[in-house]
Amino acid sequence: MTETRENETVGLPPPVRGRFVEWLLHDRPAGHAGPHRPAPHPTHRWWKVMCLTGVDYFSTLGYQPAIAAAAVGLLSPVATLVLVLLTLLGALPVYRRVAAESPHGEGSIAMLDRLLGRWKGKFTILVLLGFMATDFIITMTLSAADATAHVIENPYVPHWFEGKEVIITLLLLALLAGVFLRGFGEAIGIAVVLVLVYLGLNVVVVGNALWNVITAPELVTNWRGMLTTEHSNIWVMIGISLVVFPKLALGLSGFETGVAVMPQVDGSPDDDPAHPATRIRNTRKLLTTAALIMSGFLITSSFTTIVLIPENEFKDGGEASGRALAYLAHEHLGSIFGTVYDVSTILILWFAGASAMAGLLNIVPRYLPRYGMVPDWARATRPLVIVFGVIAFVITLLFKADVNAQGGAYATGVLVLIMSASIAVTLSARRKGERAKTVGFAVISLVLLYTTIANIIERPDGVQIASFFIVAIILTSLISRATRSLELRATEVRFDEEACRIISAAAVAGELRIIANEPDDRDEAEYQEKEAEQREVRNLPEGLPILFLEVTLTDASQFETELDVQGDERFGYQILRVESPSVPNAIAALMLKIRDDWQVMPHIYFAWAEGNPFYFLFRYLISGEGDVPPVTREVLRRAEPKRSQRPWVHVG
Repeated sequence: MTETRENETVGLPPPVRGRFVEWLLHDRPAGHAGPHRPAPHPTHRWWKVMCLTGVDYFSTLGYQPAIAAAAVGLLSPVATLVLVLLTLLGALPVYRRVAAESPHGEGSIAMLDRLLGRWKGKFTILVLLGFMATDFIITMTLSAADATAHVIENPYVPHWFEGKEVIITLLLLALLAGVFLRGFGEAIGIAVVLVLVYLGLNVVVVGNALWNVITAPELVTNWRGMLTTEHSNIWVMIGISLVVFPKLALGLSGFETGVAVMPQVDGSPDDDPAHPATRIRNTRKLLTTAALIMSGFLITSSFTTIVLIPENEFKDGGEASGRALAYLAHEHLGSIFGTVYDVSTILILWFAGASAMAGLLNIVPRYLPRYGMVPDWARATRPLVIVFGVIAFVITLLFKADVNAQGGAYATGVLVLIMSASIAVTLSARRKGERAKTVGFAVISLVLLYTTIANIIERPDGVQIASFFIVAIILTSLISRATRSLELRATEVRFDEEACRIISAAAVAGELRIIANEPDDRDEAEYQEKEAEQREVRNLPEGLPILFLEVTLTDASQFETELDVQGDERFGYQILRVESPSVPNAIAALMLKIRDDWQVMPHIYFAWAEGNPFYFLFRYLISGEGDVPPVTREVLRRAEPKRSQRPWVHVG
C-alpha cells in the first residue's frame, strides 16, 4: 500500500519571458483568445472576404486560358465550358451545403469528423490535412513562382533577372509572410485592392478581345471550320473535353478556402452562435458571386484567346505560354497597358498565397491543438506563419521555383479536398434521408473521383508530395499527443445544482473524501463494497462523509473537453458523475476545481490495478483508461508545482 499527495492547477502556463516571444504569441488566430476559450472574430463584409479567397481563385486567369489551349487546342472553349458546368452544378452546391453545416470555418473536414467519429475520423482528418497542406502550401509556392515568371517575361525587365527565379520567388514568399505577421486585417485590405484592380483590368482586356472578335466575324468562322474539321462530332468533342478535364482542374481552386475563412465573414448580432444564419447566407453569397464571376471570365477568355492568338504561341517558349491574357493585353492594348496588366497579374499571383495562408491559419488551430496533436503555441498566428513560411521556402528550393513541376501536386490537393467535401455532403444528405440530394451529390462525387484518379495517374508526383505531408503530420501529431497526454485537458469544469449541494454539504468537515468508482451495475452492493473496502484500508472513521466519483468514457480520440459534473443520490450514497474522453485527466481537473471553488483539500481514493504497466500506458494513450491512480497523480504533479497545494491521492 502506498500513499502520495500530488496535484496541479488549472490555468495558463508560466509567463513567457522575452519581448520577442511575447509578441510572437500575442496574436491569436480567429477563434482563439487563449488556450481554450473562443474569442469574437474581427469580421468583414462578405465581398471583402471574397477578395481574400479570390486572390487565389481569380488569379488562375493568369494561366488557365493558356493551359486549356495547350491541352486541347481549338477545343479549349468546349473543355472550359465543361469545367464551368462542373463548377456551377457540382462544386458550388457542395460548398454551399458545407457552409451551412460548418459555419465556424471548419470546412468539410469537420463534417467528416462528425460523420465518422472517434479514431477513424481523426486519422481521416490527418490524411485530409496532409492533402490540404499540399494544396495550400503549393498554392503559395506555385503562385509566387508564376508571379516570378511574369516578372522575367515582361519586355521592360532587365535580362539579368533571368536565372534568378528562386531568389525572386523566395523574396515574394517572405513579403507574403511579412503581411500575415502584421495580421488578417492588413491581408484583407491588400486583397480587396488587388482583386478589384485585377478584375477591372481583365474586364478591359476581355472586353477589347470580344470587340475584336465581333468586328472580325471571319475569325470565328475560321475557328469553327477548323474545329469541325478536326472534330466533326459534338459527342467526340465532349468526350475529349471530359478526358482532358483533370488538366483544367486548377480552375476549381478557392472553394475550400472560401469556407475556411467563414469566421472572417460578418453576420448579425441576433444570430444563433451555433448556427449563424446571416453569416451562412453571406458566405453563400461569397461562393456564388465568386463562381459566377470566374465562370464568366473563363468562358470569354478561353474563347477569345483561342480565336485571336496563333496556335504556335501557346507552345512552350511561345509568347502566350502560361500568359494568354497578358499576350492579348500587350498585343491589342499596347506595351504600357500590357505592363500595367503584367504588374497587376504579378501582384495578385504573389498574393494568391494569402488565401492559402488564411485557410491554414484558420484550419490548423481548429483541429490539431484540440486533438492534442501540436504544441499549444500552434494556436497563435505568428508562429504558424513562420512555420508555413519556412516550409514554403523549402518547397521552392526543392522545385527550383518551377511552375510546371508543382502543378501536379497543386491539382491533386485541390481535387482531393473537393472530392472529400462532396463525399461529406453525400453522407450528410443520406443520414438526413434526403434521397434526391443524396443521388445528386453522389453523382458529383463520382465525377470528382474520376477526375482525381485520372490526375493522379497522369501526375503521380502530386500524391508523392502529399504523402510526405501526410506522414509528417501523422508522426508529429502522434508524438505531440503522447507528450501532451498528461495535461489537464479540461477546458472548463461545471457543476450542476445537485453536485454543488452534495459537495457543499460534505465540505463542512474541512476536507473532502472521494472514492473513485468505476461504474458497473451501480447497485447498492457495489457502493457498500467500495465504501467498506476503503474505510478498512484507509481506517476512515464511520461518521466521516464519503462521496463517490464516477467517470464515464466518451470519445477517447478527443483531447480537450468541457466537464459537466452531475450530482446523484443512490441508495443513500452521494455520487458525482461526469463524462470525459480520459479518466485520469478528468479526475485531476475535478479535484483542482473543487479545491479552488470550495477552499477545501479533496482526497481521492483508488485501488491498484493488476496487470502489465506498459499495456496500461498504451491503453491510456488510446482509450483514456489504463492504470488510473499513478496517471492521475502525475497529471496533478505537473499541474500544481506546490506539493502543499495538491489534492491527496490515496492508493491501496
